[in-house]
Amino acid sequence: MSGFSALDWAVVVLYMGGIAAFGLIKGGRQASAKDYFLSEKKIGWWAVTASIVATETSALTFISVPGMAWKGAWGFLELSIGYLLGRIVIAWVLLPRYFEGELTTSYALLERSFGPGVRRLASGTFILTRIFADGVRLYATAIPLVVIFRGYNLFSGVGDPTLYVGAILLTAAVTVIYVQAGGVRAVIWTDVIQLGVYVVGGFVALAVLVPKIPELGARLAAAAAAGKLTVFQTDGAFLTSPYHVLTAILGGAVLSMASHGTDYIIVQRLFATESLRDGRRALVASGVAVILQFTLFLSVGTLLFLYYGDLPLKGDAVFPKFIVEQVPSGLSGLIIAGLLAAAMSTVSGSISSISSSTVFDLWASTPRGRLASEDEKLQLSRRVSFGWAILLTGAALVFIGTGQAVVELALSIASFTYGSFLGLFLLAVRGRMSRQAATAGFLAGVGVMVFVVFGTKLAWPLYTLAGSLVTLFVALAVDGLRPAGGIDRDGRAGT
Repeated sequence: MSGFSALDWAVVVLYMGGIAAFGLIKGGRQASAKDYFLSEKKIGWWAVTASIVATETSALTFISVPGMAWKGAWGFLELSIGYLLGRIVIAWVLLPRYFEGELTTSYALLERSFGPGVRRLASGTFILTRIFADGVRLYATAIPLVVIFRGYNLFSGVGDPTLYVGAILLTAAVTVIYVQAGGVRAVIWTDVIQLGVYVVGGFVALAVLVPKIPELGARLAAAAAAGKLTVFQTDGAFLTSPYHVLTAILGGAVLSMASHGTDYIIVQRLFATESLRDGRRALVASGVAVILQFTLFLSVGTLLFLYYGDLPLKGDAVFPKFIVEQVPSGLSGLIIAGLLAAAMSTVSGSISSISSSTVFDLWASTPRGRLASEDEKLQLSRRVSFGWAILLTGAALVFIGTGQAVVELALSIASFTYGSFLGLFLLAVRGRMSRQAATAGFLAGVGVMVFVVFGTKLAWPLYTLAGSLVTLFVALAVDGLRPAGGIDRDGRAGT
C-alpha cells in the first residue's frame, strides 16, 4: 500500500479548483435565458460529443464496468453496440424535428402535436426522474470514495455518514459554482476536460496493471480460451438473459433511442450545436466513443482478474481495492480526480437540464413568464439553477443510511419512464393525435412498467422496449375510439 500522499491531495485539490475556474472562464457572460441554457454562441460538435459521453458516464460506470469484466466476461460491450445503432436511428428520425423552428427543450416538440398539457406532463416527469436518479448517483459517488479513504486510513476519527456528507457537499459545491454562473457553455466545456481526466484515469490503471502481471500474453490467451473475453453471448433465453446477444443489442438500441432522443439531459447538448449535420455528428460519434470507453474499462477489469484472480468481493469493490493497494503516489490522486470527474459531469448536466426545463416548459407559459423581460428570465434561470442544485444535493443526502432496496429503486426509476417517453415522441413524429390518447398511453406505459420491473423476470435491457410498446398500443387504441370528427390538440373536436 503506497498511501495517499501530499502529492495525491495536491492533484485532487488542483483538479477541483481548476475545473471550477475553467468553467467560469468558458461560460463567460450570457445575454438571455436562451443563451444561458442553450448557448446562442454555438459549440463544436466534437466538444458536444465529449459532453454527451461525460454526462452519461457516472461514478458508478467508473467503478462497476471493470467489476463486470473481473467477475464475468465482456458481454456488457454488446450493449454499447446497440447504443450506437439507437443513436443512428435517432439522428435521422427524431433529431431533424428538433432543428425545425425555435425549440427550447425536447418537450416543446410534444406541444406541437399534443398541446401544452402533455408538454408539462413530460417535463414534470423528467424533472422528478432526474432528481431521484441523479440524487442517488451523487450519493453513490461517495461510496467508493469512502472505501478508498478507509483503505488509506484517512479520516480515521470520522464516521462513515459524516464522510458521505462531506464528499457529497464538496462534489456538489464545486459543480454548482460553474453551472450557476456559466450556464450550459460551462457545463459542456468542463465535460470535455472531465472526460479527459476520466479516460486518463483508466489508462493510468492499465499502465500500473500491465507490469504487475507476468507472462501477460499467455495469460490473456488462457483467459480468452476460458471465455473471459467473450463479447457475444448466446447462453440463456432472449427475454430473461440481459447479455444474450439479441437482448443486449436490441435492448441497448431502444434504450439509447430513449435516453439520447428524448431525455433532455442529452438533447440540451445537441441544441448547442451549429446545425442538424453537426448534431448528427455529435450523436453518432458519442456512440462510437462509448464503445471505446467500455473497451477501456472492461480491459481494466480483465487485467484485475489476471492480477487478483477470484476474490470474495462484489464486482464494484475490486477496482477501489486495487487503487488503495497498488497505485503509486500521485497517480492515486489522478484516479480519484477521474472518479470525481465522472460524478461532476453527471451532476452538472442534471442541474442545467432540470433548470432549463423548469424555466422553458413550466414557467415560461405562465402569465408572469410570458410578460417577463430577457433580463428577468436570465436572473430567474440562475436562481432556479441554484435551487435545483440544493434540492439535488438534498436528495443525495437523504439516501445516506437508507437500505439497498431504496438505492436500487432510485437507480431504476428511468426504467419506469424511458419507454413511455420514447413511445410519446414516436407518436409526435407520426403526426397529430388527441391529447387524451397521448396522455393515456404515457401513463399506461409508466404504470405497466412498475409491474414489469417488480413483478416479472424480463431482462432489464428490454424494459424500454416494453414500455414504449405499451404506450404506443394504448395511445393508438384510445385515439381510435374518438368520434369521427376527431379531437384537436387541446381536446376539442377537429379533423
